Amino acid sequence: MEHTDAQKSSSLILVLMVASAAIGGTLQYGYNLAIMNSPTTFIQTFINETFLERWDMQLQDYQVTLVWTIIVSIFSLGGLAGALIAGPMTIRFGRKKCLLLNNIFLMSGALFAVTSRAAKSFEMIIISRVLVGINAGVSMNVQPMYFGESAPKHLRGAISLSSAVFTAFGVVLGQIVGLREILGSEWCWQYLLASNAIPGFIQLLTLPWFPESPRYLLIDRGDKEACINALRRLRGCEVQSSELDEILEEQAETKGMRPARPWDLFTDRSVRWQLITVMIISSAMQLCGNDSIYFYATYVFKEAGVSAEKVQYITIGTGTCEFTACILCNLLIERKGRRFMLMGGFILMTIWAVVFTIALSFQNHVSWMSYLSMACIFTYILSFGMGPAGVTGVLPTEIFNQTARPAAYMIAGSMMWINLFITGMLFPFLVSELSEFCFVPFGAVCLLSALYIGLFLPETKGKSLQAITSEFHKLNFKGQSKQCESQSQAQYQLGEVSHSTAL
Repeated sequence: MEHTDAQKSSSLILVLMVASAAIGGTLQYGYNLAIMNSPTTFIQTFINETFLERWDMQLQDYQVTLVWTIIVSIFSLGGLAGALIAGPMTIRFGRKKCLLLNNIFLMSGALFAVTSRAAKSFEMIIISRVLVGINAGVSMNVQPMYFGESAPKHLRGAISLSSAVFTAFGVVLGQIVGLREILGSEWCWQYLLASNAIPGFIQLLTLPWFPESPRYLLIDRGDKEACINALRRLRGCEVQSSELDEILEEQAETKGMRPARPWDLFTDRSVRWQLITVMIISSAMQLCGNDSIYFYATYVFKEAGVSAEKVQYITIGTGTCEFTACILCNLLIERKGRRFMLMGGFILMTIWAVVFTIALSFQNHVSWMSYLSMACIFTYILSFGMGPAGVTGVLPTEIFNQTARPAAYMIAGSMMWINLFITGMLFPFLVSELSEFCFVPFGAVCLLSALYIGLFLPETKGKSLQAITSEFHKLNFKGQSKQCESQSQAQYQLGEVSHSTAL
């Protein structure tokens, strides 16, 4: 009975730890994307008034749009910077402390945002977006790493996937707070941009009470006692010897190895296919067009006859759709596996991209096609949430060892933010040039991603890091003789090539 009570207590500690880290972590990514939709016209007016007051110059529409595009897009460049510093920060400070220190960027950004109107400076909004982007870039890398290293093996996917659940929740929350009746009005937009400080305060108050990643404590810090204490708190019972042995084995294999740098991974044949996989899937997460469909949704809803006043309420449904899908994926990932969820999500998105293109092509000729377009928006977002939204962040934790993991997340995060920036800049041109065929390129990305996953990604569900590495080893050293392969299997160390297999 006491054992059961302890396990329930540990489950509660794990759940609360996840909530605390995510509220000030990946929730910020979704939230800060969503809150920029409502105040668009108000901030554009503010930009124009600022120019007029400073230099007695009235900006043309395209100039205002250019400044606004910089404000929106520079969030991605901040995210890229955050992804690049996340690796060194986690190595130096640990996973938990890194998330806490990350709030410095958030609070500074919120301060710039809330004072920008009084200071009559749109430049302060740009600085704010860079700082908030850095915060999101760090948390998008560190949080899944923290969860993946803290969760028991049978819950590793579900716990790591909660990062995506909170990202989607952040989108919904941002859409709700951005309603004109709350903070999306002309008088409150500066408070809307600074409202991201509230989740940050919650994290600062709660996260210090929870343990650091057990793997970080033992493998990086060499503190076995702290690792055991952390495991006891997270599991609610005496530490299982099998789990501790697995961490000790990884510690022994990586002993004397310094943390890998991103460029080290590009020259290490033993992680070649792991790196290719992470780069392709992280890029596909942004190039699949899910974020673009949020922006295109307003046009489709208006074409379907939804009034401009009601579009903001319908838009909340798109965020709710992704939130619901991420919860479903969280429930299914340990049953169906990572490969199935990823591949299935991309295949469904390919199908809906084709249907959406057909619906848009006939929208002006067949009256009910506009409603089919609306349905495609929701099904596209649902398919994204069921697979790519969450599983993508889980993979680097599962397919890289402790010394290579921070560098792998730096590369994965960089690919995600670079492609988010590229998509944001190119999508308006895709719409103007391709018109109703603007989602064909996204459909092609989804199809190619599904094919790659089906051909090259091994299943990682419930497997130890050693077993997963062994499967990738067959790809990394394909074509070598069976004798060499059997020798390398005996001598191969996680993230390191033995002398017998080095080329």
